[in-house]
Amino acid sequence: MKKRNTILLLGIISIIILITAQVIIIRGVWQQKDEMLWLRYKTLSQEAAGSLRGQRTMGFDTVRYLLNWYSDSVVKEIPRIKKDIQKLPAVRNEILKSFSKVLNDEQDFSAYLSTYFENQGFEKDFNHRIEITNLELIGEDTLNIYQSEFSRNRRPPGREPMTTSLKGIKSSIMVNWFRLDDNYYSLSFEYYIDFSDKRRMILKETAASLGMSLFSIVVVVVIFLITYRNLMEEKRLSNLKTDFINNMTHELKTPLSTITVAGKTLEMEQIRTNQEKILETAKLIGKQSIHLNQLINMILEISMWERTQFQLDKKSIGIDEIMNDIVDSFRSGCGNCAALTEKYNFNGAKVDLDLVYFTTMINNLLSNAVKYSDKEPAINIEGLAENNNICIKIADNGIGISKTDQKHIFDKFYRASSGNIHKYKGLGLGLYYVKRIAEAHGGDVTVSSKPGKGSIFTITIPY
Repeated sequence: MKKRNTILLLGIISIIILITAQVIIIRGVWQQKDEMLWLRYKTLSQEAAGSLRGQRTMGFDTVRYLLNWYSDSVVKEIPRIKKDIQKLPAVRNEILKSFSKVLNDEQDFSAYLSTYFENQGFEKDFNHRIEITNLELIGEDTLNIYQSEFSRNRRPPGREPMTTSLKGIKSSIMVNWFRLDDNYYSLSFEYYIDFSDKRRMILKETAASLGMSLFSIVVVVVIFLITYRNLMEEKRLSNLKTDFINNMTHELKTPLSTITVAGKTLEMEQIRTNQEKILETAKLIGKQSIHLNQLINMILEISMWERTQFQLDKKSIGIDEIMNDIVDSFRSGCGNCAALTEKYNFNGAKVDLDLVYFTTMINNLLSNAVKYSDKEPAINIEGLAENNNICIKIADNGIGISKTDQKHIFDKFYRASSGNIHKYKGLGLGLYYVKRIAEAHGGDVTVSSKPGKGSIFTITIPY
């Protein structure tokens, strides 16, 4: 258990290290693509702005006309606005909003940029943002509407546009700084572009790297799980084989010890003169020899099944008759060791069976019902024919089988963990034998059980 936990812990740590390394790599690739995307569109947008530099309005013709018309109507009210000190902030804010709305809604610069990006083979959809840095209305009197805290340090018109956003947001790219002067206003503003679906664009470019990283993680995890499962299975099989060798040694030692003691008994002079004792000892040797031979034959048969297909000598047999014979023989053979009840409803069905193997299968289940019982054994045997199958249920009142053990009880050499090896002797081959015989007849065997509540084995064979 300690070794298994150590292997599992090392595997988990290795996977965590791998995932951490992949996350760091992906994060680095993502940041690199982010910076490349920002640099690409910053360069493209400035190239586009540079191509319009010879034009006076650079895509703001409609804006210039509308703002001049609006300013003309407002400058006439400047003297009155300045007199009303309390309403002056609200009026300034309303004028600023009006200018900002016209700038954002009526400009043609965004359409030009979009076309320029598309012609260069890049994403053309983006959001734009215009930030007014300075606004003055000019008439007989001048009214300062807005002046940003940075506007005093702005470069004069004609210089190259800034290359970074004032706020340091890399998703926003400042394309250019503009200044519009007309009859009734003086306006300075900055034009920004922002890719709202920037993550999708980066994800598209990093999809290959991300996919390979995820694939490598999945492959490593799957390989680890398969390796761990195989290791645990190897360990389980090794333990089963060790238990089998111990059980087999114990099982073989019992008849051998008895035969050895019986042989030494026959050497005693007082026994050689007693014909009755000689006969009794000879019968004991014969009985133990038969038991020893049965154990060896069972092991040889199991080995043969592993190498060749199961060979059956099938005959059409009335299932009612054969079940009655098997149960009667078991009852008399074990000396009424259990209370047996039978209930059959086979409707006279005849089934193609190998009589020897079928009898062995039923006897194994009946023997287990007696063997694994800590009280007076009571066995209920039911049978019926339905859907072209015969169904035989053997229910007992034994010690039961846990959910964990139920998954393995039909495996070769497996013995339920609740069984005490000294109290419940065996090689772990009985139920394996039962399963193989049922499958060789084209059927199956299942179990339903709860610890302390007994077990129900169900055999299904087609006919």
